[in-house]
Parts: sequence; C-alpha cells; structure tokens
Amino acid sequence: MTGDRAAVLVAIDAANAADPTLEGGRPAALLYGERMTEELHRLFPEAGDVLRIAARGQHIERWTLPRNAFPEGKPGYLTWRREQGRRHGARLAALMADAGYDEAAQERVGILLRKEGIKRDSEVQALEDVICFVFLRWYFADFAEGRTAEDLQRIVEKTAAKMSPEGRARAVAEFDLPEPFRGAFLD
Repeated sequence: MTGDRAAVLVAIDAANAADPTLEGGRPAALLYGERMTEELHRLFPEAGDVLRIAARGQHIERWTLPRNAFPEGKPGYLTWRREQGRRHGARLAALMADAGYDEAAQERVGILLRKEGIKRDSEVQALEDVICFVFLRWYFADFAEGRTAEDLQRIVEKTAAKMSPEGRARAVAEFDLPEPFRGAFLD
C-alpha cells in the first residue's frame, strides 16, 4: 500500500491548476483541494494516505464534466454526481499507480470518492464530514445568495444528515449557526 503520497498530491495540484474557473485569482479546483486538505488535517490529523489523497483530489478536474452536460432536475444532478465520483476515483487511482500504490489502495480511493458505505465506513464518513465543513466554512454564504429561507433550511438539513454525530456536534461548536439552521445539527 505504501506509495509516494507527496508525488500524488503534486500531480493532483498540477491537474487542478488547469481549472479555468478562478476564485480570488486562483484556480477554483486547486483552492478547493487545499481547503479540503486543511480541514482534513484539522478534523482528522491521523488520517492515512488514501484518505489524504481522496480529500485533496475530491474534485480533480471537475470542470471537465460540466453539470450542464446532464439533464436538469434531481435525476440529472444525481447522475452527474455519480459520474464525477467514478471519474475522480479512476483519475486518482491512475495517479496513485504511477506513484507506487498497490491496487488495494487504488480501489480504496474510489470507494471513498464514490461515498460507498457512508455512515458505515469510518473513512468514507470522515471524508463526508470534511466535505461538509469545507462547504459550511467556504461556500455556504455564496451558495445561500438568492435562495429562499425554505430552500436553505432544506439544504442545511441535508448537509447535517450526511454528517456523523461527532461532526454535527463539532459544527455547532465551531460555526455561529443561526436558528433554525442550528437545530438541524442538534438531532
């Protein structure tokens, strides 16, 4: 299972540096990967290589498969997300193979990115908690603009439902969540 994690992270960053979408003058996918790594280090400092690689590469080259390539509505969105997870897993597995990781590690990164076993697999759940923290910390405010209070409540409830009980408790402690959003994390 041992490979060169640093080489994989450099390759992920190089791929994501090509993102044409900029955020604060930097490629958005590169910035997202850095934010995922920061949150993972903070929330799960003992995370192993595969989880660290999955977090950094969770959105690797996401822009190459745009959402508008799929039908509108929930079924189209879910199909797009499944395909993104599959593609990201395959892309990271190839980078891991190049860096000396064995097939088990390559398969495992795909499981994490496809979120297979969420709520049952501690690493899949850890990745999901990190994703939710990154969303709340960096993207929720912009995401909320132009949405109704009812839509936001539904989105917050779905976000909280994806998280572990420990993740929800930590979110309540770390974020100044207004009511009724706070209640979604207290179940």
